[in-house]
Amino acid sequence: MTPWLGRPDPFGATWDGHGVNFALYSEHAEGVLLCLFDPDGNERRIRLSERTDLVWHTYVPGIGPGQRYGYRVEGRYAPEEGHRYNPNKLLLDPYARRIDGAVAATARLFGYRRGDPAADLSFDDRDSARELPRCVVVDPAFDWQDDRRLNTPVEQTLIYEVHVRGFTRQHPDVPAELRGSYAGLASEAALAHLARLGVTAVELLPVHAHADRAFLVERGLVDYWGYNTIGFFAPEHRYASGDDPLREFKQMVRRLHAAGIEVILDVVYNHTAEGDQLGPTLAWRGIDNLAYYRLDPADRRRYVDYTGTGNTLNVVHPRALGLLVDSLRYWVIEMHVDGFRFDLAPALARGPRDVDRLGSFFEDLRQDSTLDGVKLIAEPWDLGPGGYQLGNFPAGWSEWNGKFRDTVRRFWHGDGGQAAELASRVSGSSDLYARSGRQPHASVNYVTSHDGFTLADLVSYERKHNEANGEHNRDGEDHNASLNFGAEGATHDAAILEARDRQRRNLLATLLLSQGVPMLLGGDEIGRTQLGNNNAYCQDGPISWFDWELGPREEALLDFTAGLVRLFRTHPVLRRRRFFQGRRIGGSSVRDITWYGADGSEMTDRDWAADGVHTLAARLPGDAIEETDEQGAPMVDDTLLMVLNASGVTAEFRLPADGAPDASRAAGWRLVFDTTSAAPPRRDGGPAIAGGSVYPVSPRSFVLLSSPRAERPRTGEPG
Repeated sequence: MTPWLGRPDPFGATWDGHGVNFALYSEHAEGVLLCLFDPDGNERRIRLSERTDLVWHTYVPGIGPGQRYGYRVEGRYAPEEGHRYNPNKLLLDPYARRIDGAVAATARLFGYRRGDPAADLSFDDRDSARELPRCVVVDPAFDWQDDRRLNTPVEQTLIYEVHVRGFTRQHPDVPAELRGSYAGLASEAALAHLARLGVTAVELLPVHAHADRAFLVERGLVDYWGYNTIGFFAPEHRYASGDDPLREFKQMVRRLHAAGIEVILDVVYNHTAEGDQLGPTLAWRGIDNLAYYRLDPADRRRYVDYTGTGNTLNVVHPRALGLLVDSLRYWVIEMHVDGFRFDLAPALARGPRDVDRLGSFFEDLRQDSTLDGVKLIAEPWDLGPGGYQLGNFPAGWSEWNGKFRDTVRRFWHGDGGQAAELASRVSGSSDLYARSGRQPHASVNYVTSHDGFTLADLVSYERKHNEANGEHNRDGEDHNASLNFGAEGATHDAAILEARDRQRRNLLATLLLSQGVPMLLGGDEIGRTQLGNNNAYCQDGPISWFDWELGPREEALLDFTAGLVRLFRTHPVLRRRRFFQGRRIGGSSVRDITWYGADGSEMTDRDWAADGVHTLAARLPGDAIEETDEQGAPMVDDTLLMVLNASGVTAEFRLPADGAPDASRAAGWRLVFDTTSAAPPRRDGGPAIAGGSVYPVSPRSFVLLSSPRAERPRTGEPG
């Protein structure tokens, strides 16, 4: 085990079949110690004598996969200058592929003596090795069995946002030893549910190794959501059913791909688990604080915080940016994931201060051929100046559309002045995305997400109930546009329950029939409740876990949701690649979209400006798509008519005189669904309803009608 010189690349610990090469970047360190641990926890330190282009490196022959290791880094402890070196603190490798335990910020993990506000200027000489998990050398070999990225077209994508652990933790049909794990997510029971629902992609809440913050541990809670990363390459070990999270994650991806389901990761590159100047020393802070973090130029003891978590990754520095890009490449090449959702993405695009949409972050990703075709989704806001960047990301990116969420909620809440805004959101938000040359799939539409009320709670609570978080109900969003329909929380009142069920169907229908990429919060399809908690980030328990004991009401909701998904997947008029123009097509009387008011008359400028418009209808002619499918054939579909009535009175809606002028269409309209009923959408439509007749649209309801073609052609349904 006499160490050799080794190489400065690749970063991390790399096994070649004979030994392991170790490489660690640190510009300002004065010395680096590689710490190897035997199975009994005994530590052997190897001083790295070689440094090439600011990379410290060595090669240790005779060791291999399973070897546990960490680093100690020597240098100046001068917080006021931005240096926080402390060799008494064992450090994680930023490129570690596996981390073998959980991190809880206990006292020995801090580089200073905790106490008064200036405590971080002190120096703590206690050794932290007993309390920090080890990095583990891995063997990357895996039989992928010809697995590859699915490359589902973005406009055909339907995202299911889900937490690996919560999804199956209580599932009775998942083997007990697999519940709450990667293997559980890929189990037969889990795959059967996803197939029944018809989603094309799962978006997993963070699966990178993460730490639990000290204040949560003290309350007996954890960082359940995982937005507190300590390893950008290592899958979280707590989600593994066995002792090899790397292999289990790959097996999960392989099984999901075999089922036709893509894997998108929610990634947190904007900050790390080390927090502000009073946080623990776990990795980057003790390796090169100046390089990896944005520090206040006027006071380098303090961190620039665009994230609300205490620190911000310094992607202006080439090595910090390289870490991010290397991580993305790793998860695509080695782990076969299909896309990424970037938490607080503007923090990654900031120059010295402002967001730069042409900056190095975007440029590096654009030029990396590994990321060609990978789905890139931004959460388009952070907490810094000018941080709300909705609509400002470049071509090739999609964005969580918070305006869609807010507008749809307000409209169905009964707020006035929402009609024009709702029309923009339902038709793909061209006002946000067309000016930059993007298409409707730039908008990831959602009504609920992990952050906020579930759908069941959105229609059952008018106030948040976050007392279990231990913050006296001060955390979480106060403005939710929610309704309880007469009772706060659980009730046995049949009328209230029916009203809530109808409202859920209204919201789901609006989501899944709008132009753009729909994202469904996992569990909304089976009535998952968090008991009014709209910030369950620290709740690893029944509040967050799925309840799989489905009664008739939950089964009906699942069937209704699956029916909506089927409509989305089989009707190309709902999956347009181009924005509506509202213009007549080919000189005919048919326009690509027509809007109507409560009585069936076309909307006028005065109508759009009115505050009291609570009923809106859109006609989508299947003859006016003007797009081709993947084989170049014209896309032709049924004509659909959506009527949304958020008012408290029945709208006597006069149907357009005919479904379409095309003689190949069957006469009249057919009811696909009416949310006053729990019945799922009809596959072939019901009895014909004559054009020009009046259809009574009940209060707070959504009606979909179709004018089907006499001979239905190929629809371009995803395979």
